[in-house]
Amino acid sequence: MPQSVSETISFGAFSLNANERLLLRDGAPVELGSRAFDILVVLTGSPNEVVSKKELLNRVWPDVTVEEGSLRFHIANLRKALGDGKARYISTLSGRGYCFVAPIQRSSHGDDVLGEIAASFPKANLPGRLVRMVGRADDIAALSALLAEKRFVTIVGTGGIGKTTVAVAAGHDLLRSFDGAVHFVDLGALGDPCQVAATVTSTLGVSFQSEDLVSALGTYLSDKRILLILDTCEHVIEAVADLACRIFSAAPQVHLLATSREPLNVEGEHVYKLAPLACPPDRPGLTATLAQGFPAIQLFMERAAAGGAHLDLDEADAAVVAAICRKLDGVPLAIELAAGRVASHGIQKTATLLNERLSLLWTGQRTAPPRQRTLQATLDWSSSLLSEFERQLLRRLAVFVGHFPIDAALAVVTNASIDETMVFGAFDNLVAKSMVATRPAGATMRYRLLDTTRAYVLQLDVEEAEFVDLAARHAIYYMRWLRETGTEWPTLSSGAQRALYLDGIANARAALDWCFGSAGNTKFGIRLAAAAAPVFLSMSLLSECHRWTAKAIETLNDATRGGREEMQLQSAMGVSLMFTHGGRDAARVALERSLAIAEERGDGLDQLQVLGPLQMFHLRTGEFRIALHYAERCSTLAEALEDCGSATLAYSLMGISLHLNGEFGRARTALEAALRTGPRSNQTTTNYLGFDGRILAGAILARTLWLQGLSNQAVELASRTIADAETLDHPLTLSIALVWVVSLFLWVCDLERADKYTDRLLSTAELHSLRPYLAVGRGFMGELAIRRGDIDNGIVSLQHCIRDLHKAPYELLSTPLILSLLEGLAVAGRVTEALTLVDETIQSVEANGDLCYMAELLRVKGGLVLAASQSNSNDVANCLTRSLEISRRQGARAWELRTTTDLAALLAARDESESARGLLQPVFEQFAKDPDSADLKAAARLLTTLGWFGAMD
Repeated sequence: MPQSVSETISFGAFSLNANERLLLRDGAPVELGSRAFDILVVLTGSPNEVVSKKELLNRVWPDVTVEEGSLRFHIANLRKALGDGKARYISTLSGRGYCFVAPIQRSSHGDDVLGEIAASFPKANLPGRLVRMVGRADDIAALSALLAEKRFVTIVGTGGIGKTTVAVAAGHDLLRSFDGAVHFVDLGALGDPCQVAATVTSTLGVSFQSEDLVSALGTYLSDKRILLILDTCEHVIEAVADLACRIFSAAPQVHLLATSREPLNVEGEHVYKLAPLACPPDRPGLTATLAQGFPAIQLFMERAAAGGAHLDLDEADAAVVAAICRKLDGVPLAIELAAGRVASHGIQKTATLLNERLSLLWTGQRTAPPRQRTLQATLDWSSSLLSEFERQLLRRLAVFVGHFPIDAALAVVTNASIDETMVFGAFDNLVAKSMVATRPAGATMRYRLLDTTRAYVLQLDVEEAEFVDLAARHAIYYMRWLRETGTEWPTLSSGAQRALYLDGIANARAALDWCFGSAGNTKFGIRLAAAAAPVFLSMSLLSECHRWTAKAIETLNDATRGGREEMQLQSAMGVSLMFTHGGRDAARVALERSLAIAEERGDGLDQLQVLGPLQMFHLRTGEFRIALHYAERCSTLAEALEDCGSATLAYSLMGISLHLNGEFGRARTALEAALRTGPRSNQTTTNYLGFDGRILAGAILARTLWLQGLSNQAVELASRTIADAETLDHPLTLSIALVWVVSLFLWVCDLERADKYTDRLLSTAELHSLRPYLAVGRGFMGELAIRRGDIDNGIVSLQHCIRDLHKAPYELLSTPLILSLLEGLAVAGRVTEALTLVDETIQSVEANGDLCYMAELLRVKGGLVLAASQSNSNDVANCLTRSLEISRRQGARAWELRTTTDLAALLAARDESESARGLLQPVFEQFAKDPDSADLKAAARLLTTLGWFGAMD
């Protein structure tokens, strides 16, 4: 299609004006060679149509003969200028040519107001609105007003009435009112009501590690001002009703707009019944001018013209068109289907066909609602006008749930008897005849059978063998899709980005249902479940991951047991169990089975990716020595691999295990290696662990540096690690960084920053249902309360926190929180209770292996023994001496300084001031002067009383 003189074509961030030979990106000119520019003009002139290489060569080089190599060269330059990577503006069709696949908008200068408004709110994930809507302006205005006043509106009407179109238009009109926070959730692809809340959270770009996603979502939205559009609710109405009601109650600034064939019938809902388009009444004297004032006639005429019909409506034709629109009850979808046939059959014949087919269908279906009867008849009639191959293709396309890309259609519907050339032509016809709907999705186009069309097609007879072959192809395609796109999921940060993938997940679910159904193929199901598991884990769909991996494992037999698929399934099931059910034994058994298979197969990367979850499992349950064993194996394997993501994981986990074991020198080496492994790899750890290994490495390294006496470096790294975690927009990774960094700021007595980051931890953990981190955050609040003199409340908070962590189990920070509790008990005078607790904790540390705290535990015990009995100074000295020995052996200079200060104070109390000064002074001098260090200040004060005034310099 040639572009007009004043026409501008817009796609993505680009605007193209052929007459001015100008290509803009976000308003800035793009440098593009003349041949590449001409190629772009030709391709955008026929969007979604294949332009052959020969045609391109003839149109771009009309007067010269060039080789195909020149065309490929300029296509490559064009793609480079467009940044055409994953966006796929231009698709190459092997052996056929090129196709421009991005959605475009055409406008005259100054007319693209809607595009400018939508472009100003890039975070909104609304589908594009129609450039011109017929007969719905009043509806949209009324809806916008009602939604602003009542907050919760459901658009109710029959199928094909235009509910989604009106909702999308209202959303665009309200973009500015909600500062772009308008989120569109298409529920039409869902077959399981249990997935409603998960689909909403994914669209919003959040994830919750909670079995009650609805409550978690309500908490998350409680302080947000957004417009949430829930589209196509009728088939999952109970789940949507519960979700909408609870969000309405929990989130007073959230506005809800739903579309459904029936009301949700919940508190707060206001129903807006979307009426059919107005039709001329059946009475004499209707003129063409009068008829064209009715919206139903306007829609019919516009769609007929768009289909290629050249109409000059007179009085006779006006009466026929009015009769057609009335027969179709003013339902827009039915009108469009009828109008699309006028170019082939004319108005009179179209009306005759429509009447014949409708009258046949009405017989025997009088109990059905009139609109439903009419739409069913229209679909039946429209199907009869298709070619046999088009009907066959339509039946095959019905295997898809929701939207799908063109390459999926080609992969699934083609076989030995159906080639791509046939499919392209028939597919274009189905789109033109409105049997297949289109929707822009990012820079590509997505297709779908409307719900009513798909339901109609699924009623048609199909041979069992054909259906099995089709379902198998569908499962194989989405198995490959999951494997290719699985690593991209953790990087998706917005609802608009996730929308491109959610339809694929819906199709993968449908394929899993078929594979494990009575007529399915369990062999494909096992492979598909293994491919889906990493995606489910990275998106925190943990319960769903457990469901499908367990089902797949149940179907394993001698032929499929012990292979790569079982290894992946067992590992994913173990991780999902670890986070959802706390099933210690079941999770351990699954992970160990996965490791056994990986070891038998001998693949180092596979072993490492199973050892990582096993190491985390034992860390969480407090079995630190076992965790160190697995971390050492990870580190050994990583040395032989060249994958950056795996190396980061191995060194991070090795670092935390060594850190907790008190081997701070080795821990520092491993953690620094983790941070040297380069940028984040595509083999992201969130696919099998759920967090970013580099952030963990940074946080643990900061603590290690402080323990080694490098306080300034530690604080600087801790602040930088939190900033890096914030940029990831990944709640679990941020929470991991916060728990370790807050513990550091408490060690350095920077209570202001500890308080600030504890608040951040609590809000993140609460919004995303991260219970262990929520418990740790409350423990930090208890420690802060004790530091500020609120002893009793601080003790109670810490006791509750520690009890919750033992119950979880989540033992990673139990010991440092117990140390804080011991401090509070000592200040409160509950020394006997504290002594019992410190002895129990020392025994636990010796048994389990978090030896990094042993020196501090012995120092604290010495103070408690001294408080219990002033005369028992030898026992106190023994505790402090053992603490000093351990801290020096570990290289924990921070613990050494604290213990040396206490031991010097004990010597001074015995009138051994010279010995006390000789002990403390050399340790003190090893540290760089840090006026903000509470430990150095305490040591300096003691040295001053011992007669060494250099401490005050």
